[in-house]
Amino acid sequence: MDSEHNAAEPLVLDLRGAGAAPLRLVGGKALNLGKLVAAGLPVPGGFCLTTVAYDLAAPPGLGALAAELDAVGPGAATASGPATLAPGEVSPGERSPAAARARRLIEESPIPAEVDAAVRKTYEAMGGSVPVAVRSSATAEDLPFASFAGQQDSFLDITGADAVVEAVRRCWASLWSERAVAYRAANGISNRDVGLAVVVQVMVDAATAGVLFTANPVTGTRTETVINASPGSGQAVVSGAVNPDQFVLETASAQVTRSTPGGPESGRSPSLSGPQLQELTALGDGVQRLFGAPQDIEWAIEAGGKIWLTQSRPITTLYPLPEPAPEDAAAGAAAPTRVYLCGTLFQGLTRPITPLGLAVLEKMRNSKGPWRYVNPGLRMYVDLTSVARSKSGRAYLLRVLPLADGRSGAVLPALLEDPRFGIIERSFRESVRKAVLRRDRPQPPERKGSTEQTASLALIAGLIPAMVRPAFRPAAELRRAMNYGKQLESKLVLAEPASSAERLDFIEQIFGRTINGLIQATLPGPSVGYIMLAVARRLLRGIAQPRELEAVLRGLPHNITTEMDLELWQLAVSIGDDPVSRGEFLAKRPEELSAAYLAGRLPPQAQSGVRGFLARYGHRAVAEIDLGMPRWSAKPDHILGMISNYLRVEDPEQAPDRQFARAAEHAEDRIRSLVERARDRSPWRARALALSLRRVRQLAGLRELPKFYIVLILGEMHRQLLRIGADMASAGTVAAADDVFFLDFDEIRVGLRGADLHGIVTARRRLYDTELRRRRIPRLLLSDGTDVEAALMAKSPPSGALAGTPASAGTATGRVRVILDPVGAHLEPGDILVAPSTDPGWTPLFMTAGALVMEMGGIISHGAVVAREYGIPAVVGVPDATTRLHTGQTVTVDGAAGTIDEER
Repeated sequence: MDSEHNAAEPLVLDLRGAGAAPLRLVGGKALNLGKLVAAGLPVPGGFCLTTVAYDLAAPPGLGALAAELDAVGPGAATASGPATLAPGEVSPGERSPAAARARRLIEESPIPAEVDAAVRKTYEAMGGSVPVAVRSSATAEDLPFASFAGQQDSFLDITGADAVVEAVRRCWASLWSERAVAYRAANGISNRDVGLAVVVQVMVDAATAGVLFTANPVTGTRTETVINASPGSGQAVVSGAVNPDQFVLETASAQVTRSTPGGPESGRSPSLSGPQLQELTALGDGVQRLFGAPQDIEWAIEAGGKIWLTQSRPITTLYPLPEPAPEDAAAGAAAPTRVYLCGTLFQGLTRPITPLGLAVLEKMRNSKGPWRYVNPGLRMYVDLTSVARSKSGRAYLLRVLPLADGRSGAVLPALLEDPRFGIIERSFRESVRKAVLRRDRPQPPERKGSTEQTASLALIAGLIPAMVRPAFRPAAELRRAMNYGKQLESKLVLAEPASSAERLDFIEQIFGRTINGLIQATLPGPSVGYIMLAVARRLLRGIAQPRELEAVLRGLPHNITTEMDLELWQLAVSIGDDPVSRGEFLAKRPEELSAAYLAGRLPPQAQSGVRGFLARYGHRAVAEIDLGMPRWSAKPDHILGMISNYLRVEDPEQAPDRQFARAAEHAEDRIRSLVERARDRSPWRARALALSLRRVRQLAGLRELPKFYIVLILGEMHRQLLRIGADMASAGTVAAADDVFFLDFDEIRVGLRGADLHGIVTARRRLYDTELRRRRIPRLLLSDGTDVEAALMAKSPPSGALAGTPASAGTATGRVRVILDPVGAHLEPGDILVAPSTDPGWTPLFMTAGALVMEMGGIISHGAVVAREYGIPAVVGVPDATTRLHTGQTVTVDGAAGTIDEER
């Protein structure tokens, strides 16, 4: 917004030259149009009034308003509660007045004479009275991560120099519309950094117009072209004023695979002929090749049949493509289609994982096994192609996938009917066998791994007898598993002082020193517990329904996550008993409480209580399997917010400890009932059932312990990495200590030698922030970009009923509370918690929730299991639950039927 400009930079550029100009001068729309013209594609003639003109016209005071708008928080109050504002920020509700003042400044200020003259002169050269389109071209527009489609204004059929000049002014003013300012805030773009150019083009006298997508924007399929068309101006299609004809074509052949007529008129002929569809598809494919990415293209066809392209911008909503396998990259278009399953959704994560977090997950998994992993969108996916194409693998998927994620299980049968995933001769078991044989072959001396492979096989062999031990001596197994924590803590101690290079060596070696012992100490117990559950299910055949066993898992003892939640509740009780502490927690926001705790300024009883809790659980976090996530010890906002929520529980019967005790009593009652029913059949069966269910109660609760210890390791790695990052920031190789989580281990080593890593970190943070805003994550993703569930829903849209997978029996009626992020979330006792997914960091919320509804998950997913243990109704795998349900509405959740009924 600098009023001075470089005299060498022009006020006006012909579109033919705009493609070679810098983005900051011509904006995204003009830049792309210029590239189309330079490539010889059909674009109406015109010119670009550059950002130099906007800078000259920017009135005094506009820069101050831009700074004021930048101080507004990035989002309005969300469904999870009031927006959290950083120091110096103002409420999003104050955005509108500032934006309105900025618009008025531009609308009321005179246009500089040289700008006015340049517009008039160039327009006169076009003919003086020719109808033109006057359209905004912002410097923060048509970017790979944000299209800004429709955020600034366009004006069509403008005739006469006076009208063109006025339309230019209105375009400038639209840069400060409420929607444009809010969009910039949501995408992390400063209002002080944007400028606006204006494109003036000859209007096409359109007989037909519309929009073309070179990839299917609904399903993500990159091999399809989607065309929307309607008679007349394309503005009607873009604005949604008409219901257009829609055509879906296979791009390579230009064959129509689906067509949907639009418009209210019955019997109207399609707005495009076959040859026109083929020509548009070919043009779209050429534009996509030009820009190297899928495009959203506006087009118009004159009465004589000439096709014009009037705009092209990237499609920014598509989910990123998986990186192709080496053999597929070599094969190119002939490569087979692959199917990937999102593993991070199974861990309760919808958010992306930091680059270093992904690198650590890579180290934790077996790279020599039969599975291939990819990380599109900073999320972990596993290649299921070989499983889906084998008979035994299919049987496995059809049995297991619905348990882990009901929505994936629901779309799997349709996927398996696709001829691209037909069964091949070699079975999945054979693939696994060959992979194991490959691992067992002697390795050349220069290749590492034979020792690791031998150790892995020895570990597996050692687990077999270890599985017998818990069945006969469960108390000893419990002690063994719990006591392992002390051994682990001793292995996580690094001798001080240590250099950053020594810290990095220590971090990289942690899993090698700990993982085998962790598995041996913690896996046998819960494994036997769930094996005994399967035994009980078999013993109850013909006696009880399988779902009756769910109650046995309620209120399980020895669950480290449940114990954590109950300890947090007891901490809240002690804080509530101290009037000073109680007042502090009820009056302040979580981030204020966090700042006070970290400074040692909470009331003494609260300060010591929180310190004691974090001494045991401070290594945990929301999305804790991501190494890059802040741990509660350093950022306790979430925990302190949960305490504030607990202090609002007034009904003693809603107290979490009482609810948990009731759940345990209910489980014991159910065991007695089932054993009595089995005794009617056979005393032997009753004794076997009683023993099985007793082992389930004794051992199944340990299932959280392996992850707890893994997160303990990650917590120490996080702490050490922050110290390394602080050293790098002091040396100037990165900007901040937590930038270290946006690098991999090799890059950190390079940074420790002095390399400048600012550019790498900036690019990765931008990608990470973009992915944080993504709401829909494909659970099953094809290598051509297809979201399998979205493609199925496009063919058969769901009915109006809101339903999912039954996960925990019972009914509850209450007010909906949609929560997208548990940090700082507010949940009143009895509220219906509606979330995308959950992991252990969410579970303190379960303690006061009336019921749980999740978009993700199956009956064995974390949220479902914990809901059953707490005895609250739960329905999981509910498509779009966080958008179809709204905070404040009253619903009834039936966890046995899997339904959510809205109160009318």
